[in-house]
Amino acid sequence: MKILIPGIAGKIGQLVAQQLQAQGHEVSGIDRRPWPDPPEGIVLHHVDLRKRAAEDVFRRMRPEVVIHMATVSHLAAQGEERYRLNLEGTRAVFDHCHNYGVRHAVFAGRHTYYGAAADAPLYHTEDEPPRGLDSFPELADLVSADLYAGSALWRHPGLTTTVLRLCYTLGPTGHGTLASYLRGSHVPCVLGFDPLYQFMHESDVVAAFGLAVATRLAGVFNVAGPPPVPLSVAARETGRKLVPLPEFLAARALGRFGFPKLPRGALGHLKHSVVIDSSAFRRATGFAPQVDEVGALREFAAAFPVPSG
Repeated sequence: MKILIPGIAGKIGQLVAQQLQAQGHEVSGIDRRPWPDPPEGIVLHHVDLRKRAAEDVFRRMRPEVVIHMATVSHLAAQGEERYRLNLEGTRAVFDHCHNYGVRHAVFAGRHTYYGAAADAPLYHTEDEPPRGLDSFPELADLVSADLYAGSALWRHPGLTTTVLRLCYTLGPTGHGTLASYLRGSHVPCVLGFDPLYQFMHESDVVAAFGLAVATRLAGVFNVAGPPPVPLSVAARETGRKLVPLPEFLAARALGRFGFPKLPRGALGHLKHSVVIDSSAFRRATGFAPQVDEVGALREFAAAFPVPSG
């Protein structure tokens, strides 16, 4: 099949593209970022997804499958630019899918869609609404992009739409929010809290995308791997030192003293667990993660040893 991947130059996008090519698909991508020396046969269109040149790619290529991986978090873009990338980019992708005969669109969402709240259920299911956007506005545009992608299920009934709400990724590429949080030698936490963190190895994330394409799923699906672990365990298994701080000090310390830079709203995610029920995706695809939680943590630790000093 002809597969187009907006956001292909990201680390997971590259891995997904290479797996799909190895399975015999014709793979192209759209991205403003460079991908130096992509594998032979994978075509990168270096254009802005929101511009006319991106629509021209859809018009010329006529892809059968589109995997939209071009949304960004607060780590990659700020304020208005992030909002425009996430919402205008997502709208452009689904408009082009509808207008140029795409059969299947896959949207890469995030499990943080559900928000971190003290009164949240332990396991979130796909029919739950988002929470906590008032305290973490940096998530609002990602949640809106997720909801817009999901609305294609009824707006464009001729387009098979899959929304994958993926838990954190962890592995040797160091991709993602959790990897950034664990990168330093000291990991801040809020005193008195040890939330569960749910993640899966990047190779299992890639496999999940492959299964979504192969089975041509329609609907919204949580995607997770092995059982979640407490933050204290994640820090210990990666050789990091956990630093408990009162909440008001943690808010001041983020982005300083070698601690990761996070928005104030992220403090809720250092206090409360965001854990998803991925049983529907497993039943629909037969997905079974191949790397357990300890293996993912240790591979990350080997690739990113504790900084000295």
